Amino acid sequence: MPAKTGKQYIERLKKANNNVYIDGKRVDDVTTHPAFKNVVQSMSRLYDIQYEKPEKMLYQSPTTGDQVSKTFMLPTTIDDLIERREAMMEWLDYSKGLMGRTPDYLNAEVMTMEAAYDFYGQDNPLFAENARKYAEYARENDLSLTHTLIHPQVNRAKIQAEQKDANVALHVVEKNDDGVIVDGIRLLATQGGITDEILVFPSTVKKSGEKDDPYSLAFALPNNTPGLKFLSRESFDYNKNSYDHPLGSKFEEGDTIVAFDNVLVPWDRIFILEDSTICNKAFAETNAVAHMTHQVVAKDVAKTEFLLGVVLTLMDSIGIDGFQHVKDKGTEIMLTLENMKSHLFRAEHNAKIDRWGMMTPDFKALNAARNWYPRVYPRLAEILRILGASGLMGIPSYEDFNSEEIGPILHRAMQGKNVEGFERVQIFRLAWDLTMSAFGSRQTHYEYYFFGDPVKMGMAYFDQYDKEKYKDMVKEFINRENISKPNSLSREMNV
Repeated sequence: MPAKTGKQYIERLKKANNNVYIDGKRVDDVTTHPAFKNVVQSMSRLYDIQYEKPEKMLYQSPTTGDQVSKTFMLPTTIDDLIERREAMMEWLDYSKGLMGRTPDYLNAEVMTMEAAYDFYGQDNPLFAENARKYAEYARENDLSLTHTLIHPQVNRAKIQAEQKDANVALHVVEKNDDGVIVDGIRLLATQGGITDEILVFPSTVKKSGEKDDPYSLAFALPNNTPGLKFLSRESFDYNKNSYDHPLGSKFEEGDTIVAFDNVLVPWDRIFILEDSTICNKAFAETNAVAHMTHQVVAKDVAKTEFLLGVVLTLMDSIGIDGFQHVKDKGTEIMLTLENMKSHLFRAEHNAKIDRWGMMTPDFKALNAARNWYPRVYPRLAEILRILGASGLMGIPSYEDFNSEEIGPILHRAMQGKNVEGFERVQIFRLAWDLTMSAFGSRQTHYEYYFFGDPVKMGMAYFDQYDKEKYKDMVKEFINRENISKPNSLSREMNV
């Protein structure tokens, strides 16, 4: 079937009736529930954009000939890689990079399963065929996906097998003719309740050992599978109007704890089973991490462009754009944006065909970007807060302006250099929702931990970096003059 529309996305969610819980209660319909209805509409809008810009977002399926989403497209040339990223940018332009789990993120991972399916057959040829077929199934049905990578934070000093409650983490219970029974908890599935299926994969950062084989799994399931529950955190969409909460009212994705209560995973949905070694290598050897990071860096560019736009608009609204320290702070954001664009350009134009036949972006450039951005994004948010100053506290609501008694007073009091009060507050509420509201604070926290603990990420980056050539450079420089050791030191050593 061809790529789905927004209407079809919503119809699927209604029909699936996923087991989603929030505030201690099961949700009857995520498409109408106050915590989810607005982000469901935003997701629906993404799918409609595919048909509004088919030349940008759709391509002919290699198996059915239908028009399917270009975010699933397997690139074999640099032009293909750029074309796929440009399709992603259409969605990112709508969300301004504020939805970290738009469908293209996991579509990039699934796409690698089509090309690198042999990787999954190391223990069992069936799993390789499962991977290939699932990638095709996801593309042809335009699945929306959530995923979960990590175990509960019980005792990080111990491996899962040595935990006090070794069964709290998702693990294999038994195998039978129908498949594998799994039980336990996984974290932290963003958009868990508003997608078609869930991908369970190993962490891209935290490696496992042989003792953790029972916890080392990769599979996919429909989100309405019996025994599967999504336990949502408090929603940061407070059902306010889009003036008061311009971002949270549209892009609050939600994060969920995923509970598996003796869930059956059919044999044809399993990709890795009880093998920590294969799990540890999965993202790197299939180049899934490169293609997913390609999407993330594109998202970071879109997000930084939007944040810069908000900063510049705020500066202009109150006439602070001529001050030296203000310009310097704006420059910080501009430098970040241009750096991220440069990483993206290098990644695409240094791309190479990998062993699976995919045109894969240069991961060195992407890896640098994904390690740097979590460290710098909190500073970008801080700059916006600093420049907004007390104006980010003086933000009357829409209803305040709607009051016949105090509305005119506020409209006059809140005026800016070239905007009236209602319009200036609208700008400042946008800045507040981007940085200081519950939604904005989550954005900063989410970016900081996007790929895991930045310190742990940095350690891995340091360990993997090619350091020898730089040390050799220094040795060559020191030895260039061929300075002999003083006789006094030579005599001392002989003694």
